[in-house]
Amino acid sequence: MARELLGHHTSSLEIQVSGEAPSGASRAWLQSAVSLVLRSAGLSDGEISLALVDDDAIRELNRTYLGKDVPTDVISFALHEGDEAVLGDVYVGYEQAAIQAEEAGISIEEELARLAIHGTLHVLGYDHPDTEARFSSEMFILQESLVQKLLDEAI
Repeated sequence: MARELLGHHTSSLEIQVSGEAPSGASRAWLQSAVSLVLRSAGLSDGEISLALVDDDAIRELNRTYLGKDVPTDVISFALHEGDEAVLGDVYVGYEQAAIQAEEAGISIEEELARLAIHGTLHVLGYDHPDTEARFSSEMFILQESLVQKLLDEAI
C-alpha cells in the first residue's frame, strides 16, 4: 500500500498575482507569462507569487534589500534552496513598466509580461551582467524568446 501511495505523487505549480496595474493588464495574462517560464524549464512543482507595486513600494524594496534608493522595474527573491520545489516572490513596478513600454513603443501588457518573465528567470537562478552585455546574455536571449512565444500564443 505504501508503494502505491508514493507512486501517485501529485505535482502542482501555483502562481499568485496580486495588485492592479493601472493599464488593466489581466492577472491571467501575467500568470500565463510566469507559467510559460516554469513549463519551459520543465518544472512541475513550485510556487511563484507576483505582485504589481507602485514606485514607492518597489523603491523601498530596492533600498532595503539591494541598497539602491531608486524605483526599479522588477525585483525577485528566490526562497527555495537546493532541490526544493521552486518558491519565489517577484515584484513588478508597474509605473516603471509603463515608462519603459512607452519608450520602447510597445504595449504595457507586453512590458509587464517581459518583467514577469525576467523576474521568474531570476527566481530560477538566471542572472545577467549589469552592463550593456546584458542584452547578449543567455538570460536575455531566453527572456525574449519566451516573450515572443507568449505573444505568439496569444494571437
